[in-house]
Amino acid sequence: MSFARIIGIVMAVFVGSQVYWFVQSRALVKKLAKTSRTRILLTAAGLTVYLAAFALNFGVFGQRPSPTRMTWYDALISAPFAWWVVCSLLAFLLAILMWPVRRVARSTSVLASHGRRRFLARSASAVVAAPFVAGAYALLYGRLNLQIAHQRISLPRLPKAFAGFRIVQLSDIHIGPFMPEDEIRKYVRITNDLKPDLIALTGDFVTWDPSTQRAVVDALTALRAPFGIFGCLGNHEAWSHTEDSITRMFQQVGIRILRRERLPVSTQGESFNLIGVDFETRRHMVPGNERFVQVYLEGLESLVTPDTANILMSHNPDTFDRAAELGIDLSLAGHTHGGQVALEFVSPEIAPCRLVTPYVAGWFQKPGGQLYVNRGIGTIGVPMRIGAPPEITVYELVRGA
Repeated sequence: MSFARIIGIVMAVFVGSQVYWFVQSRALVKKLAKTSRTRILLTAAGLTVYLAAFALNFGVFGQRPSPTRMTWYDALISAPFAWWVVCSLLAFLLAILMWPVRRVARSTSVLASHGRRRFLARSASAVVAAPFVAGAYALLYGRLNLQIAHQRISLPRLPKAFAGFRIVQLSDIHIGPFMPEDEIRKYVRITNDLKPDLIALTGDFVTWDPSTQRAVVDALTALRAPFGIFGCLGNHEAWSHTEDSITRMFQQVGIRILRRERLPVSTQGESFNLIGVDFETRRHMVPGNERFVQVYLEGLESLVTPDTANILMSHNPDTFDRAAELGIDLSLAGHTHGGQVALEFVSPEIAPCRLVTPYVAGWFQKPGGQLYVNRGIGTIGVPMRIGAPPEITVYELVRGA
């Protein structure tokens, strides 16, 4: 199924959800308001607020530059709107599932006991209300609940001098009002405290606004690692047309972005091979088709060193299959945010990201290579995380089969 078709289905369901909640709101107003005049005023006021929120959040009155700090506008308008969009959609889907339960609760022919009918009705209402509670948690706490993931990686071709070598990965920063400069600097301090030998930055430093690139570069300048800080670019650098400019900015502060390049990381006369590529995709993504390819990592063979360990930084985890075929020992990726709003704690199948990639989060292995998908620290679309907390990953490299 194409990405555009998925978006179309989601939009159709969302419109249906908004009609459903309008009908429910009308019923509530009718129940609470004593006069028809009061009902009309309340309905008009509610619709005005609702339409104004849509207009402001979808730029009907003009686009504003993306701030790199939290503003009152974002706290009082953008965040509540995002919470409503996600939660009302999920609650609508649950309301559909709960419809048979509600029917039973209202039917005296099925359940004669008034107490049982009331229990079923209240249970159904609680289930439908759950997304709104979970959404508040995801907005106020879930997106900030950082986890430090420690992953021991066994690489047969790792030189002896690098046994115990520590790589720390940061990904999907998405600077903006919900990942402001001060917050990024906090993550920088946490990263430095982990005592990395090398730091890998795997893309999506910005979101949509090119004017934010200087701020994110400045916020990352305090990163420190004795073997250096290296990175690759993500789809949002391609979409915001900042690939060249942000690469130059990083170079000015001593951070090297590898763009279809390799670099030997050396010590004590031994080295492993570090490779970085720009974002690549075989899916038609919006907006535009920047970095669309027919074959992943085509022509990368010349960058792979056969007699030592090869580590690839590639924003998109879908390059892993091809990387393993090329003999790349370890791929470091991001892009998915771990699903961001994932319900895998309920069922592994309930993760929207699985519609577009099998590599959602964590460690994967297949003949020829290994992959780790970092959940990132930022968010996209909605500033919420459920079942996919932000992550900084610490890799300890060891020699072994």
